[in-house]
Amino acid sequence: MFQTATYSGDKVKDYQLLLKQLSALSEGEQDDIAILSNASALLNQFLGEVNWVGFYIWREDELVLGPFQGLPACIRIGYGKGVCGTAIKERKTQRVEDVFAFPGHIACDSASRSEIVVPLIINDEIYGVLDIDSPITNRFDETDQIYLEKFAEILQNYIN
Repeated sequence: MFQTATYSGDKVKDYQLLLKQLSALSEGEQDDIAILSNASALLNQFLGEVNWVGFYIWREDELVLGPFQGLPACIRIGYGKGVCGTAIKERKTQRVEDVFAFPGHIACDSASRSEIVVPLIINDEIYGVLDIDSPITNRFDETDQIYLEKFAEILQNYIN
């Protein structure tokens, strides 16, 4: 069904193709876990120099590990704790150039050096976060943030 896409090397065009792939994979599906699983696999295949791609879902006042690609991770993250909890508290994307400079960073994988976390908010309610780690300092730039936020917007249209 799904074949690995050949990306052009033009970051913006490649992200635009990624967004189309996400919509195609999610269209008509009702199960959130299935959608998030494919979304994490798609991002892991698309993004270079990352070591963890996945989701945390908001449950009973904390983030709980959801579908992901990478090494085993922290299972629960409290509100306002670490990069993920901060993204929920502030309701805005956290792009961290150096995780060791981030106060309260939670080191699930000691190889991680930079991180981007995009909150998922549906109907003004917290749903969870998209979390991506890299072993490279300053891996994520403004273009990554813009398109990962668009990726999250598309996801929010498919998940409940």
